[in-house]
Amino acid sequence: MLIGPFRGSDALRAGLLTRGVLRSRRFVRIFPDVYLPADLEPTFRVRSQAAYQFVEPRGGVLAGYSAADAFGASCEPSGAPVEVLAPTHLAAQPGLVAHQGPTDETVSVGGVRATTRFRTAWDLGRSLPLPEAVVAVDALARVPTPGAPPRFDPFTLLDRRMRERGARNSLRLDEVVVLADPRSESPMETRMRLALVLAGFRPEVQYELRNAFGGFVARVDLAFPQARLAVEYDGAQHDDALDRERDIRIGALGWHVMRFQAVDVWLRRDRMIEAVEQQVRERTALIVAERLARRG
Repeated sequence: MLIGPFRGSDALRAGLLTRGVLRSRRFVRIFPDVYLPADLEPTFRVRSQAAYQFVEPRGGVLAGYSAADAFGASCEPSGAPVEVLAPTHLAAQPGLVAHQGPTDETVSVGGVRATTRFRTAWDLGRSLPLPEAVVAVDALARVPTPGAPPRFDPFTLLDRRMRERGARNSLRLDEVVVLADPRSESPMETRMRLALVLAGFRPEVQYELRNAFGGFVARVDLAFPQARLAVEYDGAQHDDALDRERDIRIGALGWHVMRFQAVDVWLRRDRMIEAVEQQVRERTALIVAERLARRG
C-alpha cells in the first residue's frame, strides 16, 4: 500500500498500480516522478520526504531546514520550502530549494540521508536572518535532556570558519554563536529569549527553582533571579491545569510567573518586552525594599 511519498516509476515497475491509476485523482504529483496519496496532508516533513525521493537517484541528500527536520530539530517557519543538496545542478522545482555541492558530510537518519547536524547548522547559520539563524543553531545543538551537554558547541562553528576562510556569509556567525543557547527547549522559546536579549535583557535559561531545603520545585524557561521573575513560553502542548499547579508551587517561593504565547512573540513583541521590563523593574525594587526593611 502506498501511504507516503513514492516514485511513480518504482511503483509501476513493481506492479503496485497502473499508469491510469497513477494519473487519477487518487495521487498528486509533487515533483517529477514523485507522487503523494491525494488524502495525505503535504506537511513540511512529507514534502521533505518527497524531495528526498526526487534527489536520491541523483546522489542528493536533504539539507537546510529539511535536514534539521529529519533530526527532529524542526525549526522552519511557516511556508518554508524544502531543501536538498546534490552534486549536480537540478532544474528548479516549485517549493524546492536545491543547493549544488559535495555531499560528503552526510548521515543516514530516519530512512533518508541528510547533511550532518553540524553541517546543517553551518549552512543555516550563514544563510538565514540573524534571529532564525540562532533558532536553527539552537535546535540542532539542543541538549537531549536537561543538564546534558549540547550535541555540539555552537562556538565550534567559528573553528570551521577559521579552516574555511572566505566561506560565504561566515563573518555573521560571530553574532549567531554568541546569541545561541542550546538549552532553549523549542524554536519559539529561542525566539522569545532572543526578543528579550536583543532588547537588552540577560535572562537565565532553564533556571532551576529549589525550596529552602534544596529540593527541586520547578525548571523555568527564563528567569530573572534578582526579581524572582520567571518567563515561560506556552506552546500548544501545555496543560493549563498542570501549569496552574506548577505556578502555585513557584509562587510559594515568592516568585511570579509570566506566560507568553506565539501571538505575543510574533505580533505583540513590543508589548511583551514592555511587560517584562515593568515586572523586572517593579519586582526588583520591591525585593530591595524588603531586604532594607529587614535590615532596618
